[in-house]
Amino acid sequence: MASPCRASAVLAVFLALAVGVGAEELKEKKCDVMGNEDSESQMERDLLTKLEPLSQMRFNLTVENSKEENYIYQFRVCREVNSTLHDFAGLVQIDRQNGRTTVIGRINETQVFNGSDWIMLIYKGGDSYGTHCSGEKRRAVIMISCKRGVTASSFSIITEEREKEQECFYLFEMDSSVACPPEDSHLSVGSILLITFVSLIAVYIIGGFLYQRLVVGAKGMEQFPHFAFWQDLGNLVADGCDFVCRSKPRNAPAAYRGVGDDQLGEESEERDDHLLPM
Repeated sequence: MASPCRASAVLAVFLALAVGVGAEELKEKKCDVMGNEDSESQMERDLLTKLEPLSQMRFNLTVENSKEENYIYQFRVCREVNSTLHDFAGLVQIDRQNGRTTVIGRINETQVFNGSDWIMLIYKGGDSYGTHCSGEKRRAVIMISCKRGVTASSFSIITEEREKEQECFYLFEMDSSVACPPEDSHLSVGSILLITFVSLIAVYIIGGFLYQRLVVGAKGMEQFPHFAFWQDLGNLVADGCDFVCRSKPRNAPAAYRGVGDDQLGEESEERDDHLLPM
């Protein structure tokens, strides 16, 4: 009975190891900044985290300058273009004439830095140039510029600098909102005062309404706080405007022609005494 149990245990261990290895193979590799892990700056780690939303996207670019230069460029941000090859290739060039694939840059030799509204991602360690650039390894420079409201777009190649003896590179560009600085959300002084004023008015109306209704027992329009004052406010404002804006005295005579107070004579003191009986 021991043999079947031992065989089951061995099979279980084998399956666990197989699952672990399979999971490790399925896990995609990420960008590895050049140098030791301890030497990575916090800025570099923050930038790689900032680029993470682009990692699941694939970018393809077809360039046809002539029959000799007819390529397809495939690019991923901090991921391998083909994870089954395990070659760390983050940007590759495919010749459409013969199907040859050239690795331009690898994610295990990454550099990253930024400015106010851009991020520059550099993949080094590509395939050798051969006769160009003293046979050094290729590298890809990807300039990611700020464009709000766009996750990623406009991936294109700008130039390939290979006429130098050293430091040759491919230059690409693309637009993305991940390169944008955080928007300034501070409120102006006027906005703060307006919000404060509206909040106080709301507290006054709601609190006064509840007090009048629940404590005083008011009904109808009487529930409005200080209803008598607000009801008379229009008359008070009108009186104030009348006092400030009136250009003539209140007792000035009427300007129209007609029978006025000044045209009425005094009452005659003459009496009809002769009509009285003697």
